[in-house]
Amino acid sequence: MIHIVGAEILEALRALDTCSVANAIESLNLRLRNEGYTDPNLHCRTPQLPPMVGYAITMRVRSSSVPMMGHDYIDRTDWWKQIDSLLLPHIMVIQDMDAHPGRGAYVGGVHANILKALGFVGAVTNGAVRDLPAVEKIGFNLFSEHVSVSHGYAHIVDFGAPVEVGGLKVKPGDLLHGDQHGIVRIPMEIAADLPGIAASVRKREKIITTFCRSSDFSVAGLAQVIQHSSSLVDTRPVQSSQ
Repeated sequence: MIHIVGAEILEALRALDTCSVANAIESLNLRLRNEGYTDPNLHCRTPQLPPMVGYAITMRVRSSSVPMMGHDYIDRTDWWKQIDSLLLPHIMVIQDMDAHPGRGAYVGGVHANILKALGFVGAVTNGAVRDLPAVEKIGFNLFSEHVSVSHGYAHIVDFGAPVEVGGLKVKPGDLLHGDQHGIVRIPMEIAADLPGIAASVRKREKIITTFCRSSDFSVAGLAQVIQHSSSLVDTRPVQSSQ
């Protein structure tokens, strides 16, 4: 079944931080709690920007070795035409295939402008990025494991294959959410329900934190508050949204 997330839902998801998205997904017990998000090796390079939400477009690159064809990182433009029919907004997910990823940066100031013009809101890579102030200035999100001063021999190996970045396996079309905490993959079938679930999780958290700051705080009382507030999180089976 194909799930298409409407613009209003995307906007509601964009208003959430990534931790809230992860909490909401965890409450449904749809997957193991150590899956579906990036590991600490991936860093947000534009932490001042608001969260991003979009559909993954995948690419594999190398930056340490000379390309077999062409000589410039921007030589390959054939993939531009392949994204015309894909859902917006896009997030570019780039796996650097080198034995030691990050020798050269595929995305920098110029390429970020190109990607933004093509409908991308951010790029995620286990390799390197560069021109951080210039990229943040145009409102383009960057996540990477490395930073490099040079492109090196950055070039495309292939386009549209499954990739792995920061310990997260990503397929083309996956719905991703990212902010300064990292990237989380949203199961498409529950995307429409997540804003409401996240709100109920936040309500529970607020009850607990408010009690912790109150003059009535006690260890016994905290246990009761936690037990009572757990019933406020809606973990009913999710109905698929059309």
